[in-house]
Parts: sequence; structure tokens; C-alpha cells
Amino acid sequence: MQRLKVGAIGLFGVLFMALANAAPITAMSGNVPIAVGFGNGIGAPGGYLFATVVLVLFTIGFVEMAKHVTTTGAFFGFISHGLGQVWGMAAGFIATMAYIVFEGSLIGIFSYFGNSTLDSWFGWNINWFVLAVICIAVVGVLGYYDINIAAAVLGFFLICEVLLLGALAISVLFHGGGHDGLVAQSINPVNGFKNLGEGGSAPGVSGSLGLKGADGAALPAGAAAIGLFFAFWSWIGFETTAVYGEESRNPKKIIPQATLIAVVGLGLFYTFVSWMVISGNGISQTLTLAATNPLQMFEGVFHQFLGEWAVRVFQFLVVTGSFACALAFHNAASRYIYAIGREAPSLKKSLGASHPHHGSPHIASLVQSIITLLITLAFFAVKGSDATSAAYVYEYGILAVLGTMAILIVQALTSVGVIWYFHVKKVHPGNGITTGVIPAIGALGMVYVVYLLFSNLSFAGGGASGSPLFKAIPYIVGLVFLAGLGIALWIRSRDPERYAEIGRTVLEEAHERD
Repeated sequence: MQRLKVGAIGLFGVLFMALANAAPITAMSGNVPIAVGFGNGIGAPGGYLFATVVLVLFTIGFVEMAKHVTTTGAFFGFISHGLGQVWGMAAGFIATMAYIVFEGSLIGIFSYFGNSTLDSWFGWNINWFVLAVICIAVVGVLGYYDINIAAAVLGFFLICEVLLLGALAISVLFHGGGHDGLVAQSINPVNGFKNLGEGGSAPGVSGSLGLKGADGAALPAGAAAIGLFFAFWSWIGFETTAVYGEESRNPKKIIPQATLIAVVGLGLFYTFVSWMVISGNGISQTLTLAATNPLQMFEGVFHQFLGEWAVRVFQFLVVTGSFACALAFHNAASRYIYAIGREAPSLKKSLGASHPHHGSPHIASLVQSIITLLITLAFFAVKGSDATSAAYVYEYGILAVLGTMAILIVQALTSVGVIWYFHVKKVHPGNGITTGVIPAIGALGMVYVVYLLFSNLSFAGGGASGSPLFKAIPYIVGLVFLAGLGIALWIRSRDPERYAEIGRTVLEEAHERD
């Protein structure tokens, strides 16, 4: 049987991979301004705190499953063991699609940030597509070789991101915030469910603040659902810890530990950083910048509390952070493609093959690079060379929403699969709380977030919401899901033995490794 390199990475390697997927600096600089300016205003940190609680509930059931099933297919394998091969194949298809397009999404924002930073620093207006091709090539090379190389690269950039954002947050805290002090009402989870009012409004402040945009019109009202959705979006990627189970040294122990550390650590960090950025700017300036000049919401606080050097480092790390995130999603997508490939007899020697020396899914990695290149080329051909429109609004925005919708659906199915595995099939004894009640609450939380996305889809798309591709997102997810269902049913009717093997490729001896 084809296998990835067993025992290649430890706890920190798995953590670096998963946390790089979540991309703290990209999540903060990209999502917080949207949540504040168009969602729940200064209640955004409260939204992050609420998301932390829901995702911890989901994760408790997720890690219970990881203790018994070790597979690079992660969601694909978990749902197959819990709900059966038909649901597992369908979930595997949309999960794979999500990670495939996530790399394209991050290539888009990398190209946008790269174009903006090079122009700001040196006056070089380099075509965003050129930067995209370079990024795809470097990511492809790193994905081809031993996973330890990618883990080292991701670890370095991740540590730099956390140190910089942490230094900013601590500095604001020690200074007591800006002219409004430490805006304590921001971290109240209840305020995460309050809409931003027209002209700016804030918990604890009576009436509208009368804030206006560059055009002189009052700042538009927001929707709390958008703030909550973008909070949940910031975690996408943490669940990829399970993807690296087969390559970790002790997956039964490492994967549950890494997943819980990632979820709780990210949640507390996101809440703290977003709260301090709001406190550092002050209420009025936070709301105005979030709606009119999002990056300045961070750059201004860096300059005020740490100095100009920190602004430069921030601009650099936003670029490298999006690169690291693209690499992490490339690795996850490659392993999903590999996991599905080794299930099919006709693909075992191609997509399902692992490199004889590096132990990497090298062919799946190459295929993922080619797909990403074609996706990026399509956006360039249709939208042209404007980095803001083509790379950021369209490639990043549309693909991020497409992938997030798919992953949230898969997470909900995973929670149901956990309950089924322990309490309906009774494969292993299950605790009524950790494998029953808590996963059920987690599933409801995921369904609620999917509802938020559906009910505010056009708002979430911003400038790209009018495009045919954006409007087609729910149908794309639905068709891919149905394709997985159909293929699984076809295999079941034509080849029962092969059907019985779907999602069952696991590392049985994993518990024996130290």
C-alpha cells in the first residue's frame, strides 16, 4: 500500500501546519476590518469569543474521533466511519474542493499584498499574475519534498506573525489603550450579536456617532451576522491537524492535542488582538477606518504604539503570511487528493502514489499546483491586470466564500458522524457528553454559521457579489456534493468490495509509535 512518510513530524510540526492554514496575520488584517466595518462594529471581539466557544465544542467530538481513526483523509475518513461510505465520499469531494480553491484564494491575496507592498516600498508595479505564478511555483516545489521542509518554513513565518501581533496587543494593553481607553464592552459576547448602526454606533454609546465616509455620506449600517461569519472564517484550516495524522509520530496523542491547542490558542489570540486594535484606535477611528481604509486600521496602531519599523515588518509579514497560508492549504489539498486517489484502483499508481524517498504525495501535489495555476489564469484572463479587482476582490473573495461554505457543511456532518460512530454503530464506547451532547451542540453551531452565510451571501461577496461565479457558489457546492454521492452509489452497485474500502484506509499501527 502507498504511504506517506510515517513519523515525519511531531506536535510542533502539526501545529505549525494547522496554524499556518489559519494564517493569524491574514485573518486579523483581512477579516477584523470587515467584521467591524460591515458587521457588529466594536462588538467584533465578542463575536470571536463566541466563535471560540462553538469551535471548542466541535473540536471535542472531532478529537475523540481522531483518537480512533488515523487517516490523511481526515473528514473523508471520519464521516465514512461514522455515517457510511456514501456520505463520506460526498463530504470528501466537497472538502477536497474546498482546500483546492483555498490555495487559489490565498494566491490571490498574496499577489494583491505583494503588488501593493512592492509598489509602496520601491515603486515597482509588478503584474499580479507574475507574482502569482512565482508563488505557485515555490509552493509546488516545497510541497514536492519532505514535509519537514514545509513545516520549517511555516513555523518560521508563523512565529514572526504571532510575535509581532502579540507585541502590538501587549503594548496597547500596557498603554491603557487609546483616547477611549480599553474598550471593555468589545469582548462581551452579547455585543457580537448587535448590528453596527448607520453612522456608527457602539455598545455603551448612546445613539449614532454620526461618522461619515470619504464621500461625505454616513457610514452604512452593518449586519451582526457578517461579523460572526467572518469570525468563524478566521479559523478555517485548524482542522487540518488530522490530515497529518499518518505523518505524525504519535497521532493518537498528537492530533487531539494539536487540534485543541490550535482552536483555543487561536480563539484567545484573535479575541485579544482584535480587542487591543480597537482599543488602540479608539471607537470612532476604528469604525471609520474599518469601513474606509482597512489596512490603516492596523498600520496606524503599529505606528502609534511600536513605531515605523513595525509598520514595515507588518507589511512584509502580511505578504509572507499569505504565502505560508497558501503553502499550508496546498499541503492539505494534496493530501485530500492523495487520499481519494489511493481509494481508486485506477489512480493508486498516480494520484494515490507517494514519493519513494520524500514520502510526500508528489503527484497529487503537482496536480494541485496545475489546478491552482489554471484557476489563477482564468481570473487573470477574465478580470485583467488590476490587482485589487482581479486578485483580491475576485480570486481571493469568491474562492474564500466557496471554500468556507463547503468546509462548514463538512464540519456539521463530522459532528453528526461522531455521534453515529460512538452511539449508533457503537464501534467504541462513547461518553454521552463528549461524544454525544457536545458534538450535537457543535453541529448546531456549524449549521447556524452556514445559515449566516446563506442569508448574507451577497453582502459577504462585496464587489464580486454580482458576478455569475459568485451567484453560482451554492450550486457548485451542491453539485460537487451530489457528484460524490452519485459516484459512491455507483461503486456500491457495481463493485461492493471496492465500495467497502472507501474511507477505510487508515493507519492501524499508529498507536504503536512513540
